[in-house]
Amino acid sequence: MLIKSCCTYCTGVLSIVLLIVGIALVLSQVFQKALYSRVEEEIVLKNGTDAFEAWVNPPPPVYMQFYFFNVTNPIEVLNGERPAVFELGPYTYREFRPMEQVSFSENGTKVSAINPKTYIFEPNMSRGLENDLIRTLNIPVMTVMEKYKNNPVISNVISALMRSENEGLFTTRTVGELLWGYEDALLQSLSKLVPSIDPQFGLFYKMNATGDGEYVFLTGEQNYRDFARVVEWKGESSLNWWSTDECNMINGTNGASFHPILTKKETLYMFSSDLCRSLYAQYEKDVSVRGIPAYRFVPPSEVFANLTVNPANAGFCVPPGNCLGSGLLNVSVCKQDAPIIMSSPHFYQADEKFVKDIYGMKPKKEYHETALDINPLTGILLRAAKRLQVNAYVEKLPAFSQTGNVRTLVFPIMYLNESVTIDEESAKKVKAVVSMGDVVVNIPFILIGLGIVMGVVFMVLMCRQRGPESTPAERQPLLSSS
Repeated sequence: MLIKSCCTYCTGVLSIVLLIVGIALVLSQVFQKALYSRVEEEIVLKNGTDAFEAWVNPPPPVYMQFYFFNVTNPIEVLNGERPAVFELGPYTYREFRPMEQVSFSENGTKVSAINPKTYIFEPNMSRGLENDLIRTLNIPVMTVMEKYKNNPVISNVISALMRSENEGLFTTRTVGELLWGYEDALLQSLSKLVPSIDPQFGLFYKMNATGDGEYVFLTGEQNYRDFARVVEWKGESSLNWWSTDECNMINGTNGASFHPILTKKETLYMFSSDLCRSLYAQYEKDVSVRGIPAYRFVPPSEVFANLTVNPANAGFCVPPGNCLGSGLLNVSVCKQDAPIIMSSPHFYQADEKFVKDIYGMKPKKEYHETALDINPLTGILLRAAKRLQVNAYVEKLPAFSQTGNVRTLVFPIMYLNESVTIDEESAKKVKAVVSMGDVVVNIPFILIGLGIVMGVVFMVLMCRQRGPESTPAERQPLLSSS
């Protein structure tokens, strides 16, 4: 009878537990939906929200590191040998990037702003000073030669000017000059003949304390997935540099903000004015930043693959049909016709040919990959590293003796690493939101645990109840040895 009673109790307790589990699962979905709705309401670009304040004035410090490739064998390069370069740096700058001229429109569904960036040199975080000398390719000279290589009259004039100014394929300049600008002798001479030519040149010339144009963003008011998505840049909703509509599309955010409630299956789109195009990143793995869970997103190799691997990239071939190998992007069309080619540092994910062409290239995923670590609940960027390399296209030009017998090359000039990691104060706020979210979502499962424990305790107590006392005769053995 006791066993039968225990079985009856077990069946009853099991039914109760199953009921609790069912209720908890339903409640879990309800609580999660309520949590997501709350997050969607809070993470909107509008006055008074933490998301807006962080968007206008990003609290985590951003650092820009520049690495230069110093050419060690310029004479041999002109004689047709393989270039040898030695990496110098980093030269580190603190980057300040507040949103300015912020203006809402269309009932708060859009917001326009410019995003000027100011760079302050950080000697304690650098391996060298701004007055360090770098021997590198003479980009202004190469640009002028490429532009007029098929015009015999002008090319003769330019060649004569180069000889008089002692200008050649290589130049030696300080880090500060190469970044922020210097007066080039050839450009100075040409500007007297063509006033539209700027005698100054620098890789980041006129880019310190200035913006790259006005952006129009969606605020996320109507759809949380549109949070901070760029819909216009410089008054246009698409680009005009590339040969297909797909390649000219402006997609995603500016790479500093992302919508909340991310999933691992999503493709994150970003627009980069540095690259003059949109690109995308995909989930790679789970990580943790200052104790906060995050998804790591990285651009796959297909983003910069050649058209045989990714036919959608055909529109990036300039001029149309003139396609480079995988891992490269010709941006001359948006860089005033300068023969600039972008890639990942050390030609990471590019065709092996470009690595072998230059002695000193050592691509490594952990050092040269662009990566974004994003908290999936809030969409907040916890850690990021944007890594890009500036290269120049070099070839022998019969009209200019200054090119000697140089090989046709994609020549590395420098690369940058723009990085950010969430600060401690901001991390505490994000961690509190994430922890609260975990508690809310897990309340039903806590109920399940309590229900099971209570059921087991109840069952044990019931089964341990003693039955009627047996008589001495009942306690005698059934068989006797006598």
